[in-house]
Amino acid sequence: MQGEAWETIRAQVCRTLNLEATPKPELQKLGQQLHEAYERTAKNLPTNAAVRIEQEKGQDSLTISNLDKLEESDQLLALRHQVTALLPYIDLPEAILEIHAKTQFLDPFTHVNEEGVRAVDLPISLCTVLVASACDIGLRPVVRQEMPALTRHRLNWVQQHYIRAETIAAANARLVEAQTQIPLAQAWGGGDVASADGIRFVVPVRTLNAGPNSKYFGRSRGITYYNFTSDQFTGFHGLVIPGTLRDSLVVLVGLLEQRTSLRPQEIMTDTSGYSDTVFGLFWLLGYQFSPRLADAGEARFWRLDREADYGVLNGLARQRVKTELIEAFWDDMLRVAGSLKFGTVSALEIMRVLQRGGKPSTLGKAIGDLGRVAKTLYLLHYVDDESYRRRILTQLNRGEGRH
Repeated sequence: MQGEAWETIRAQVCRTLNLEATPKPELQKLGQQLHEAYERTAKNLPTNAAVRIEQEKGQDSLTISNLDKLEESDQLLALRHQVTALLPYIDLPEAILEIHAKTQFLDPFTHVNEEGVRAVDLPISLCTVLVASACDIGLRPVVRQEMPALTRHRLNWVQQHYIRAETIAAANARLVEAQTQIPLAQAWGGGDVASADGIRFVVPVRTLNAGPNSKYFGRSRGITYYNFTSDQFTGFHGLVIPGTLRDSLVVLVGLLEQRTSLRPQEIMTDTSGYSDTVFGLFWLLGYQFSPRLADAGEARFWRLDREADYGVLNGLARQRVKTELIEAFWDDMLRVAGSLKFGTVSALEIMRVLQRGGKPSTLGKAIGDLGRVAKTLYLLHYVDDESYRRRILTQLNRGEGRH
């Protein structure tokens, strides 16, 4: 949004984002929150057995002990065995058709050209094509020429005209919505927390989506399937990204561009999904970004007040955020956040613009400076609260378990 269109909507954007139109009041609030977080963490440090400050190359460095594995009780193991014994053995297509009977999730698969086209026994054909694709077996093993819904011609026709990204997303939204109504899923979580994680695949053929990444693919090319999982164990969004793209560039996509009824407010990632710019955009949009830190000792702690005394944490809080860029580009930052919130630009395109060639633009640097404050608030909470660290690990395990 820019020009007259931006001037017209600026006040509405500020109300939606709950942010002031000028930077000073927001920076004052952030400064107060940062000061209180430093003081609280410093006060609790003597009794925080999992955290210690050590000297490394003449400077203070933070070390956080790994979380202990939670042992499973005999009662839990017995319950799991009991539940497993209750599960019936059933063919995958039968399970899919039963879920369709409960949710009608196959209905959003519509014909690409002809509105209202519904062939006889279309759910059976759709189910068959989905199974063949998901199990990567192709159509040949599932063709039954004696059944009209399973002839090769019918299955090819369904695959070409009904299976598209938008119909898959719409069908998935129905499944997610159905799961939100199940009491057990509600006990797992309220849908306001999610995690994002990628699965790497080497791609042996030439394709536009594949890219080089020596860390994951050696000399080959590959892709990352970046998947978003809610605290109710539903996969509410996913996208394919080339092997050269950093995960942090796409983490916002799952919050802003997913089509389900879930509205996650906090998202957890591993270290590869984290950058100062992402922290800044999350803060502007009112979301909480909570990455798992592979090495907290390498994380930088920032301060706004050069003269503030944070006691034992003074040695960690060596970096000072310069607010000049934040103040100079505040209106542009609101414009970016408003454009993302109202869907006038995609999160992926914004991230590409802010970090072209791996180097941040001036506006990207301003958002990154803001993100350093948000990141430090997060780090202090992460250091101070073991239950928070375990909550992050639990949610990440849900996504990895789903993979």
